[in-house]
Amino acid sequence: MPASELWETRSVQLRVRLPRELAEEVEAVQESDPEFLSRIVMYGLTRRSIYRQLRENGGALAPSNGTGEGPSLML
Repeated sequence: MPASELWETRSVQLRVRLPRELAEEVEAVQESDPEFLSRIVMYGLTRRSIYRQLRENGGALAPSNGTGEGPSLML
C-alpha cells in the first residue's frame, strides 16, 4: 500500500462492550475530544498490524528498500 493511501481517511462506526467505568470515560473523551479517541484507535490498530507483520516474518524486519533509510516493516 503506498504511503499516501495510509492517510486517506473515512468514518466508521464502532460498537464495543467495555466495563461500565471505562465506557463512561470513553464517552466523555468522545464528547470532549473525538480526534484524540480516533488517534488512540489508530495507534492500537497500527501496533496490532506491526505485531502481526513481525510474527509472520519470525520477528525479522524487511530488508532496506534502497532509499538509505535502513530496514523497515512492510505493512
